[in-house]
Amino acid sequence: MNPSIRRLNHAVLYVRDARRAAAFYTDVLGLEVVIEAASGAAVFLRAPGGDNHHDLGLFSVGAQEPPRPGIGLYHLAWEVGSVSELVAVRDRLAAADALVGASDHGVSNSLYGRDADGIEFEVMWALPREHWGAMEHEAIVRPLDLDAELARWG
Repeated sequence: MNPSIRRLNHAVLYVRDARRAAAFYTDVLGLEVVIEAASGAAVFLRAPGGDNHHDLGLFSVGAQEPPRPGIGLYHLAWEVGSVSELVAVRDRLAAADALVGASDHGVSNSLYGRDADGIEFEVMWALPREHWGAMEHEAIVRPLDLDAELARWG
């Protein structure tokens, strides 16, 4: 039997300071700290109400500068359940001066942010599947008018 991957369970990032990075993810995205280990050198976080042990692990590496651009992960995408939640994330990212982009991908609305270490991530809301149509098979990147999406879907 071939294995069947169901979903991303968790991600782990190397960051300069795990406690500082955890403060960003708790303050801006509302994640909750599950465990802080090794005197704060490792922090594990979970989305409220999630059923994973942790969704994000953060490991401190100190002040060393990673090569940029380099081979490796570009970003992770966090999914919210409604367009109104995406609006709230936009406002929180903007308040933290961490919002770096917003795109309408046809099948999803996406915001892009950077954490305290400059690691980029996506927060997205997937449109109901019955509205995807042919866009499911297209690589769409349009400017996102989130207020218009809220009026349409909110």
